[in-house]
Amino acid sequence: MFGTGAVGALILTAPAAHAQTARAAYTVIVPCSETALVSAVNAANAAGGGALILAPFCTYSLTSAHSSGGAGGPAGLPNITTPVTMTGLATQITRAPGAAAFRIIEVDGPSHLPADNGQLALTAVAISNGDAGFGVGGGIANLGGSVVLIGGGVSNSRASFGGGIYTDTALTMTTSSVTGNTATVDGGGIYQNAGSVALVGTNASGNTPDNCAATPPLTAPC
Repeated sequence: MFGTGAVGALILTAPAAHAQTARAAYTVIVPCSETALVSAVNAANAAGGGALILAPFCTYSLTSAHSSGGAGGPAGLPNITTPVTMTGLATQITRAPGAAAFRIIEVDGPSHLPADNGQLALTAVAISNGDAGFGVGGGIANLGGSVVLIGGGVSNSRASFGGGIYTDTALTMTTSSVTGNTATVDGGGIYQNAGSVALVGTNASGNTPDNCAATPPLTAPC
C-alpha cells in the first residue's frame, strides 16, 4: 500500500505484518526541496537505512547546516549513520551561495562512533560547493563508514585535507569525477587517511594543490 510521509513524498510500505522488514527497507521519493531531502535522510537513519529516490534534474540547495557534525564539524545534511542510497538523474546537492561554511555530507561508521553504521551510495548525484573550513572533506567526509559514487562527482569544495573527499575507510568511485576542489593542506581532490580507495573510470583533475594525497605509508590513489 502507499502512504504519505512527513516530507510530503510518496513512501512505499509493506503490509503491517511485515512492519520490521518495511522499516529496514524504507524507500521514499524526495521532492526537490532542502526540507524534503533533510527529512528523508533523518527518516532513513531512524528506520535503520533506506533508499532515497531524488528528483531528476533537481538542484537541492542547502542554505544551512543540518548536523552539528558528529565526528567532523557541521554538515549540510544530517550525518549518514545507517545504510542509505540516493539515486538521482542529473541531480545536484550543493551549498547555497552565501550560506555559512559546512561540508555537504558526513558518513559516520563504527571506527569513529561505535553505534553508527554509515554506508552511503550515490548514483547520478553531483555534490558541490561544500566548505569544511579547517575540517576535512569539503564535499564528503567518510569517517569510519563506506562511500560509493556511480556516475556522479564532487566539485568546487574546500577543506584542510580532502577538499573534495576525505576518507579513512572505504571509498569506491565508478565513472565519476572529482574536479575543481581545494585543500589548504593536502589532497585537493581526495585525501586517503586510511582504508581503501578504488577509482574506476573516474576523472580526478583540476584540484589544488594536488588531485590525490594519502597518509604515509599509503600512496596517493590517483
